[in-house]
Amino acid sequence: MATFNDWLEGARVRTLPAAVSPVLVGTGVAALEGGASWLRALLAGIVALLLQIGVNFANDYSDGVRGTDEFRTGPPRLTGGGKTSPAVVKAAAFIAFGLASIAGVILVALAGQWWLIGIGALAVIAAWFYTGGKNPYGYMGLGEVFVMIFFGYVATVGTTYTQTGTAPWEAWVGGTGIGLIACALLMVNNIRDIPTDSVTGKHTLAVRLGDNRARISYGLILAGSIICGLALSASHWPIALGMIPLAAWAAILARRVLSGLAGQALIPVLRDTGLLELAWGLVVLLAILLF
Repeated sequence: MATFNDWLEGARVRTLPAAVSPVLVGTGVAALEGGASWLRALLAGIVALLLQIGVNFANDYSDGVRGTDEFRTGPPRLTGGGKTSPAVVKAAAFIAFGLASIAGVILVALAGQWWLIGIGALAVIAAWFYTGGKNPYGYMGLGEVFVMIFFGYVATVGTTYTQTGTAPWEAWVGGTGIGLIACALLMVNNIRDIPTDSVTGKHTLAVRLGDNRARISYGLILAGSIICGLALSASHWPIALGMIPLAAWAAILARRVLSGLAGQALIPVLRDTGLLELAWGLVVLLAILLF
């Protein structure tokens, strides 16, 4: 029987900042527009968190039944590690998607923008087919594309839009910055798994690039996120003050990855990349609210 800690590991708590952070940025931009709504921000956060958890359980299930997780360098998965039946993990994924849909419908109703239900449906479909179905796009090296679209632009711009009915340039730049860190999170996760993914047919972008170029890409992606944060300061200058320490943090993380850390040694980097993303979102939100 899987323990509570096993389920927490299955939900991949280290990745959850990727869900919350775009909502923080989108709410900050909504505050710039003079229309922030904390209730709608809370609902957007619930939707994003549940979708992220659903993705993680769906990935656990699909990789497990394919045998991709048979030889893992990271923590054992629920399905691949034999901790519980595949059907239970699959059910957990769809329960998370269902709860996210309920919260999403409430948010859409408050915003009065019913066409957004279609965007939400696309998000659930994309979440499942990341590693599910006959031809999962995550196995083709397209995972970062999904992350940028849904955990960058849709989550950030969508949060702003449901609160203000507008999609200003700040939301798009913020979505790019936060989406890039989410891509870095996926990249470092996949760098860790290059040895096993290469032999199981999971051709992630990290596998396609190769170890060295994937590590360089991780650093460049983080640099791009900091540039986006500095660009936001053109609209609200205090954001730049918060980006300075984040730039130093990003440089430290990039150096650790470029040093050649591998396997289990990359797990703390995965955690810290998620925390960097959360800090990025908090810097934008708090700089706008407090200064």
